[in-house]
Amino acid sequence: MLLGYHTELHPNNQQKTLLAKHAGVARHAWNWGLWLTKNILNHNSHNPNNKLKFPTAIDLHKLLVAMVKPKNYWYYEVSKTAPQYALRYLSVAWKRCFTLISGQPKFKKKGRDDSFTLDGSITVGFNHIKLPRIGWVKTFEILPDNVTPKSVTITKKADRWFISFKIETATIVTEKSVDVVGVDLGVKSLATLSTGEVFSGAKSYRKLEAKLSRLQYLNRHKTKFSNNWKKAQLKIARLHTNVANIRKDTLHKLTTYLAKNHGMIVIEDLNVSGMMANHKLAKAVADMGFYEFRRQLEYKCELYGCELIVVDRWFPSSKTCSRCGTVKESLLLSERVFTCEHCNFSCDRDLNAALNLAMAGSSPVTACGLDNADVTRSEAGIEQAIYRNL
Repeated sequence: MLLGYHTELHPNNQQKTLLAKHAGVARHAWNWGLWLTKNILNHNSHNPNNKLKFPTAIDLHKLLVAMVKPKNYWYYEVSKTAPQYALRYLSVAWKRCFTLISGQPKFKKKGRDDSFTLDGSITVGFNHIKLPRIGWVKTFEILPDNVTPKSVTITKKADRWFISFKIETATIVTEKSVDVVGVDLGVKSLATLSTGEVFSGAKSYRKLEAKLSRLQYLNRHKTKFSNNWKKAQLKIARLHTNVANIRKDTLHKLTTYLAKNHGMIVIEDLNVSGMMANHKLAKAVADMGFYEFRRQLEYKCELYGCELIVVDRWFPSSKTCSRCGTVKESLLLSERVFTCEHCNFSCDRDLNAALNLAMAGSSPVTACGLDNADVTRSEAGIEQAIYRNL
């Protein structure tokens, strides 16, 4: 399977200038291509009888070489693949727009999401990598052996440069200590396992929110684009990056532990976008990183030979008693202890949900004992169907 590798570069000042030039050329090519394609779409909308052909990535590159490069000499100071990939990504963005997957692509701004892609003669060493037109660049970490990536993507976050590429790796089958585990995600604790283990989230934004607010407060009266304003913006960007890194580190450790030590992992298909629409929960949900948790778990289960089952979001994992299967009509969010009136069973709310998920994943039958095809909504409006997504 293909696995992405991401690490930080350690360039010198000359290489930093070359990296910035590559990012600038890629940004200019994207903005020029977006301007041209928008004009073509505008022309076609006003002249339905005399429509122009919408250009492909190859057409855009031919026009770029003929019209833009001769007037901008700095295009020749960087690798030709940087603007090529920028136009390819623009073509993909328009295809996503035309198929209603996403909105229209937007113009890029300097200093915001600077990135570019290179291919060609790329050589990976012990702790350095050779890039076209840039040369050997050191890295802070040791790079994988016997790897020759076809292309690399370089991005800038705050004032640091990162490189990423794909490597071919075999599945690593590890010894599983637990056959089936249910994982219930929450805002109080990041994850509660059916085995009784509880993993608290990093909550990095909550911990550093006061410091971030202070930096933004001190920056409120600085003249925009002045040197002091740029320094303050850099401090804010570094703090945002630190918050994201702490969150990702916590999620990586948790997902790796789950995939390595459990044969089957059962999670719930959470409506994260709907939870983010609730202004009372949005900050806590974003601070936990539910979407990133599932994304990491999906590829790590494939890497470590583990099975991932995603239970339908309508499955009442919190309202169902894990001992007798009785479903409550309502359960307030403030009720942190689940108590069953039918069998007098009582346990932590999140643990009860995790136990129900583990039982649901071990059998393709719902809590009522019916097959998925025969299940209909009950009077309370609860759908108990479970779908397997391997």
